[in-house]
Amino acid sequence: MHPILFEIPKIEFGNWVLGPIPIRMYGLMIGIGFLLAIYLASRRAKKEGINPDLIMDMGVYLLLSAIIGSRLLYVLTNLSEYARNPLEAFAIWKGGLVFYGGLLAAVPTGIWYVKRHRLLVWKTADIFAPYIALGHAFGRLGCFFAGCCYGAQCDSVIGITFHDPHSLAPLGVRLYPTQLMESGGEFLIFLALTILWRHRKYDGQVFWSYPLLYSLLRFVMEFYRGDAIRGLYFGGHISTSQIISIVMVIVSIAMLWKFRKKPITK
Repeated sequence: MHPILFEIPKIEFGNWVLGPIPIRMYGLMIGIGFLLAIYLASRRAKKEGINPDLIMDMGVYLLLSAIIGSRLLYVLTNLSEYARNPLEAFAIWKGGLVFYGGLLAAVPTGIWYVKRHRLLVWKTADIFAPYIALGHAFGRLGCFFAGCCYGAQCDSVIGITFHDPHSLAPLGVRLYPTQLMESGGEFLIFLALTILWRHRKYDGQVFWSYPLLYSLLRFVMEFYRGDAIRGLYFGGHISTSQIISIVMVIVSIAMLWKFRKKPITK
């Protein structure tokens, strides 16, 4: 696992020096996931009679709000780490993005955008949902290369050991490959939502199925995570993300029930 793919050499112009600039696998995988997701979403939107350019522009808004929200939630849940050096809160290339924070920020941004451009909210959300899972799967691969979101120590044959000094994970210790496990789960969710799209019964069904499925996945994965402080409630056994997972499962089921008689908009 190599966090840095390569470095752009240092360039000097008199007293002005640029670089060296590291090209990190974390950012590369997030970029690949985003571009692939927005491309596929715009293609599907075109088939549904929606201007694909609107979807492309919306994707940029969603990405920016998701990055801000996911970083903000991480910082808020780990304030002690940033008390001495607040500027570190902006160093997202070092990892530390909480998906739930990104989701909570992206949803209102998306609703604002579709209403502004007079798109159908839940039909547009259904178009995006499978590709959010796909993009997230690539993002977790980025976590794997960076070494963030690492697992707890284990003696299992599935354990992995990080050796690169640039890695954010503990070095020389066998850990659960939580990044790969969650990425695999996200790819399966992507396939499930893609199939559900073809058989959906009402607007909003595909979208609300995503937080339901992901929350179940994340709740289980938290038991294998070893980064930062995972257990904060119920005697230290349940993490912040698991509390949010429980809430999201309840909300998702309630919304699926609410929309069950909502017809598909053609």
